[in-house]
Parts: sequence; C-alpha cells; structure tokens
Amino acid sequence: MKRDPTKQLDIIAQLLFDKKGFNILALDVRGISTLTDYFLIVEGNVDKHVIALAKEIIRKLKEEGETPLHVEGLDQGEWVVIDYLEVVIHLFKPGLRDKYRLEELWREGKIVDLHLVLNRGDQNE
Repeated sequence: MKRDPTKQLDIIAQLLFDKKGFNILALDVRGISTLTDYFLIVEGNVDKHVIALAKEIIRKLKEEGETPLHVEGLDQGEWVVIDYLEVVIHLFKPGLRDKYRLEELWREGKIVDLHLVLNRGDQNE
C-alpha cells in the first residue's frame, strides 16, 4: 500500500461501513505477525453481501492505483481475504467469524481506533 496504512484502514473501514458491513475491527499486529502489519475484520449479512463488499474494496482501491497481492474466497463469499501486503482484510459471513475467532488468534494485537463518519447524510449508494 502506498499511503499510510492507518489512513488506508480508515478509508476501507468507512467504505465497508457505508455499504452496511458491520462488526468492523482493525488490529495492529506489527511485531507479532510476519504476515502483515494490520488486519481489518468485518462481517456482511449473507454471502452475496460479503462478495459485494469485497468487490467494492477492490474497485475503490484499484481506482487509487492499488491492486491486491492476493484474493481468496471471492467465488463463495463465506470468508473473503484480500491481501494488500501491509493490510489484510477478512470479510466474513455471520457465524464463520465466531468459528475461526481471528481476534483470539491475534489477541496480542492492539485495536486500532478507526475514524468513521457515522452519519454522512443522504448518500447515493
């Protein structure tokens, strides 16, 4: 990712929030993971919603010149992983997040304070 990863987390989290993603959590795993610096974990309502959220992230970041290193699970939408190297995004269908409990796996990670605008007025979605 080209810009500050924490700013990128805010942009992605806002996009997910605006598109009705929920239970959004960002973890700083620098120093405890060799996979990435940050995990962003979010849920969608159903598999089609998870797929739509993932495609929207990929589309938006592609507009900014960023392409994911790897995408996994986009065809089923149960659990989609989008790897942008410094930030890895995990999108879950409800129930699967509880099953895999990534927050527990990375419990030593610090929760990142995301800066979301909760009420942005009437927006066209």
